[in-house]
Amino acid sequence: MGKLLSDFPLDKIAGPEYYRNLFSIRITMKSEIDVFREFIRNKGLRNTIEREQVVKAVFSIHDHFDVEELYSLLRRQNEKISKATVYRTIPLLLESGLIQEAYFQDGHLHYEHIYGHEHHCHLRCMDCGKVVEFTEEAVSEVEQKVGELYEFIVTGHKLEVYGYCAKCKVHQ
Repeated sequence: MGKLLSDFPLDKIAGPEYYRNLFSIRITMKSEIDVFREFIRNKGLRNTIEREQVVKAVFSIHDHFDVEELYSLLRRQNEKISKATVYRTIPLLLESGLIQEAYFQDGHLHYEHIYGHEHHCHLRCMDCGKVVEFTEEAVSEVEQKVGELYEFIVTGHKLEVYGYCAKCKVHQ
């Protein structure tokens, strides 16, 4: 049976208050808006209400999206915003690390917000377009080995596996 924290004489090493505080540490992340505001300020750009509306809309979507879907969402929310503003804000969100390109389908890019989310890869059905997100330790191990082999400092990877989902594979 596993041991409980109370099974260890921690107060013999340090006072019990120290350990209560140690185990109650909370990591607080900045909000997406705060990250974006700081990024804009550091680039010497002017922040606008419209840009912030785009950021809020992006983080209200919990799926992959394209610019047209994002623009439609903003219009449904009665936001007075131009399509050009949405298109111009996307590269800022990419550069700030708040979103990334997820995949290219139907002639245009789809994005996903990544700030505060664990890195993942994608499986994409070539028939119906279904996308499954997954994490796999073996992929990270290969990333590390390849980096070492070619003397690279690896900062990340993007993996998209194509194929047919269970529903579509019966038609192939």
